[in-house]
Amino acid sequence: MTRVPRRATVKDVAALAGVSPKTVSNVMNGTVFVRPDTQEKVLAAVEELGFVPNLSARSLRNGRTGVIALALPDLATAFSADLVHRVVQVAHERGMAVQIEETGAEPKREYDLVSRAREHQIDGLILNPIRLQDSIVVHDDQLPPVVLIGEVEQHKVDRVLIDSRQAGYEVTKHLLERGARRVVALGGKTGATGASATSIQRLEGYHRALREHGIEADPRLEVYVEEWSMAGGAEAATELLTRDAGFDAIVAFTDSIALGAMHVLQERGISVPGDVMMTGFDDVEHARFMNPSLTTIALDRHAFAEAAVDLLLTRIDDRTAPPRAVAIPHELVVRASTTR
Repeated sequence: MTRVPRRATVKDVAALAGVSPKTVSNVMNGTVFVRPDTQEKVLAAVEELGFVPNLSARSLRNGRTGVIALALPDLATAFSADLVHRVVQVAHERGMAVQIEETGAEPKREYDLVSRAREHQIDGLILNPIRLQDSIVVHDDQLPPVVLIGEVEQHKVDRVLIDSRQAGYEVTKHLLERGARRVVALGGKTGATGASATSIQRLEGYHRALREHGIEADPRLEVYVEEWSMAGGAEAATELLTRDAGFDAIVAFTDSIALGAMHVLQERGISVPGDVMMTGFDDVEHARFMNPSLTTIALDRHAFAEAAVDLLLTRIDDRTAPPRAVAIPHELVVRASTTR
């Protein structure tokens, strides 16, 4: 009969690393400072022994599961895929597992996740609501540990954000300074019903740049995009071309929208950037490899993930501290799509 190998324990790791079991726990939990050389010894022992923390035992000791949840509106986008990868990576470094959920346009899924947290199936949530009015955050005064990511503005729970108004301003200003005068906002429309917080803020930045350059906003150049994807961008660009409004630049509200729109323009014989300059948001991987490569707004997504996970773990440890907002810097990355 084949014997099942004995699972390595904290004591095994401690003995191999030449440290105490408490030190091993401190390294795995990431909650207490441990000297870098000691950390290296412990992590080397963990790898050699194939040690896996026993989350069930930890839960029995401290009333926690060792699991957090990350809920995003659409897991199919390139930005979401990269963010999930980074959150899982950071959480693993902190000794936590991650449950991934997709909320879509259904706020009820947020409510379900909150219920699971109350039933102690997960320790806390990282949520990315599309609109504040739809989120459980404004409808529940007894929330478990929660961190919001994205542009939804509130002061009730912790959040991680980028300044989308400023980013929308900078990318539009870039096009205007390169000579554009008929700039399309592909992703937002003034007064659009059900518009996301991100769409509203990027559109506000777009309008600010136009005003500063003495250009009146033209409603025909604002195209609402229901689905922020390549298909959504292609559909929006097709609609734009039927308006016969005349344009020389496009601010696409995501890189995926930009890629779909660029495909349609090129099919119609419209050159980017020769006839129309184009920009995106997020700097996902395919932005560098598009033809032409895409000028876009970039942010440090690893820093974004670290801030979200660390805020949540801090909130799990202390639910009484005032809520905090952490802004992640962004930068305009200029590439061939705006270079003439």
